[in-house]
Amino acid sequence: MSRIEETLAKLGITLPTPANPVANYVPYVITGNLVFISGQISVAPGGPIKGRLGEDMSLEDGVAAARVCGLNLIAQLKAACGGDLSRVKRVVKLGGFVNSAPTFFDQPKVINGASDLMVEVFGEAGKHSRAAVGSPSLPLGVAVEVDGVFEIA
Repeated sequence: MSRIEETLAKLGITLPTPANPVANYVPYVITGNLVFISGQISVAPGGPIKGRLGEDMSLEDGVAAARVCGLNLIAQLKAACGGDLSRVKRVVKLGGFVNSAPTFFDQPKVINGASDLMVEVFGEAGKHSRAAVGSPSLPLGVAVEVDGVFEIA
């Protein structure tokens, strides 16, 4: 068991099954030593986490939805690495999109749900650059979508 798998177990995290694309794209692209993972929406085992921050969803619920996106990213990353997360050298960048009411301005706090997860799982290598933006709507009405770039060996 790799150090990353041990960390996931210690945190009580079971990764979801990577989602299949729902349109004309692939879940990830590997070029050189980088993995670009398509946006992962806030879909938990119970179904999509829907809502608009600042309207019908709390900040805490948004953070939890972003964490789910992070779990979905790691699941896709594991698939890209042939099941071996020990190949991950660094989380390079996350891009976060938050389904936001016009008066909601805490998108960075929401996306911390995914960012904090990356540091919990990958340690120092989980620290990354990032964007966090508001969006008037997201696919399926979900609350959050996050994409990522990862360096692998």
